Amino acid sequence: MSIPAGPEKEGRFTLSYTEKLFDFIESSPTACHTVETLREILLGAGFTELYEQQPWELEPGNGYFTARSMTSLIAFRYPKKGFHAFSIVAPHGDAPCFKIKESPEIRVDGRYTKLNTEVYGGMQLGLWTDRPLSAAGRLLVRTERGVRAVLCDLKRDLFLIPGLAIHMNREVNSGVKLDPQKDTLPLLGGEEADFLRLAAESAGVRKEDVLSYDLYAYNRARGTVFGEKEEFIAAPKLDDLECAFSAVTAFLKAENPENVTVCAVFDNEEIGSMTRQGADSSFLSDVLARVCHASGLSEEEKLRAVAGSFLLSADNAHAVHPNYADKSDPTNRCYLNGGVAVKHSTRYATDAVTAAVFQRICEKAEVPTQTYFNRSDLPGGSTLGNLSNTHVSLPTVDIGLPQLSMHSPYETAGRLDVEYMVRAMSAFYSSVISCDRNNFFEIC
Repeated sequence: MSIPAGPEKEGRFTLSYTEKLFDFIESSPTACHTVETLREILLGAGFTELYEQQPWELEPGNGYFTARSMTSLIAFRYPKKGFHAFSIVAPHGDAPCFKIKESPEIRVDGRYTKLNTEVYGGMQLGLWTDRPLSAAGRLLVRTERGVRAVLCDLKRDLFLIPGLAIHMNREVNSGVKLDPQKDTLPLLGGEEADFLRLAAESAGVRKEDVLSYDLYAYNRARGTVFGEKEEFIAAPKLDDLECAFSAVTAFLKAENPENVTVCAVFDNEEIGSMTRQGADSSFLSDVLARVCHASGLSEEEKLRAVAGSFLLSADNAHAVHPNYADKSDPTNRCYLNGGVAVKHSTRYATDAVTAAVFQRICEKAEVPTQTYFNRSDLPGGSTLGNLSNTHVSLPTVDIGLPQLSMHSPYETAGRLDVEYMVRAMSAFYSSVISCDRNNFFEIC
């Protein structure tokens, strides 16, 4: 998969980014597939893969990347040994869905087989019913010398979660609470259906060699363009693959002769990031430390480089909903196609300084920004900026693209906003930010 070199426009809207975004989402049904998609893009762009268990030797002017647990990836461009600081953009690659448990088959009356699943992340369970789903993830397979991981994607409409007819629940339109152990188990097939056999066959391995797996249900529907002027898009996993796509696109486009530019795509944001590959781990701090070590920096020089760095925590934001406009903050409201949202909350890492610096970068790049706050009585979710800062403290601003139907299996966003985000991130990656003792921030 390749990333477009630049936008091709029809009127105001970017066509190449739209279809490339849909391709990116389609190739990334799970976090490990997101990492594999990024890996192919980076290798195609001439980057070198590094491994955490091996020594790192860096050559000025080259690009590198490393992955952890197959589900998180950090890429960086190394300009020179005496670099100024790190310019980091960090989205996440996972999304809410159903995880398929091991030994998943549940037989019903000798006629049906359904799958035992559990909820991954915050979901509106009812939106997943009566929708064709497939499964993807990774299999851990026995070999003569040990164990190897194999990607798996069944790539067909394999099962769905049948809803209960209104005739059997006349109160359904008054609101129904669904039980994730009973009401949202997908129908796989007849009495003899064998899920693991299907998964093993799709990956080209033997069922008896599969020792364990991480497999998830996902919506196979491709993204689409809609609206009177084709100004909107809808697709699975816009939160947060829209930001991940924008980040890698900008990362490959931008040049910075002074800073190490970093694109960090984390797993497990939707379940709190507290894993060895999540943002609340040492992954980012480990990579930054190793870059400094490979440059021969002293501990003092490393601390100075980190202190002069800047992080964009990129995760989508809520747009004003046309049917529920009262759910948004009265004075800080974001709209589709209105530009990049700068997110403020006690649960975000944004402060007045980082917001102002990012907004000034966007002004120079002629990218519109919007200010996002939650309603005071409707606290929103957290994201990875604050968690990452517990391991490596950086000036951080939380940003995102406004969207509707967040955490739905099919989400809505503005078509033009993808280009705005790519331009904003490109300008950020190309900038050097310096601060003097009088709190004057210079952006070059």
